[in-house]
Amino acid sequence: MIEFSHVYKTYPGPVHALKNIDLRIDKGEFVFLTGPSGAGKTTLFRMISAFDHVTSGQLVVANQELTQISSADVPAFRRRIGVVFQDFKLLKNLTVFQNVALPLKVLGEKEQNIRRRVPDFLEKVGLSHKSDQYPESLSGGEQQRTAIARALIHQPGVLIADEPTGNLDPRLSEEIMDLLEKVCAQGTTVFVATHDHEMVKRRNKRTVSIRAGELEGGR
Repeated sequence: MIEFSHVYKTYPGPVHALKNIDLRIDKGEFVFLTGPSGAGKTTLFRMISAFDHVTSGQLVVANQELTQISSADVPAFRRRIGVVFQDFKLLKNLTVFQNVALPLKVLGEKEQNIRRRVPDFLEKVGLSHKSDQYPESLSGGEQQRTAIARALIHQPGVLIADEPTGNLDPRLSEEIMDLLEKVCAQGTTVFVATHDHEMVKRRNKRTVSIRAGELEGGR
């Protein structure tokens, strides 16, 4: 579950990145976030993943109050969510398999379980044949798919994805969205930022829009 209550985010300047955000996304819900570049989508996602903090208001994600979370508690919180970044954030010195396995290793998963689960997720995103390659040898779309598999491998309660299909062709975009819908059907809350309005129409999910830091309808 994700809940914003009268959230503001102001940067020095002052720059009012988010203004009075009220938004509730229930457990197991699939929601799209749309809006032009610079509207506040990425700022909103940084709040949810505790990479940035609200200036005022309240924010609860996966039953964790983020307004008052300590730095020491942030790593444990992030292990309960999945994040797909716009710029992938893959570790260049690790193979595709090792990047995807990383969340499981952090959680102390047994090696035999890692060796069973990682190939399964790589197959789901069409990367079984790239398992031993490094990120720099992958296309942008392949790096994105690796990032998606890494975000899903530990079966998080909340998944947020910033333009997860931005570098993919239409066929693969649909396959990735099918995968995210299956994850949602299993109980994961999925929140996806996208510019692809045609895909949003086809999927017929709840949609919220943000412009100049303010939500517009669909809440």
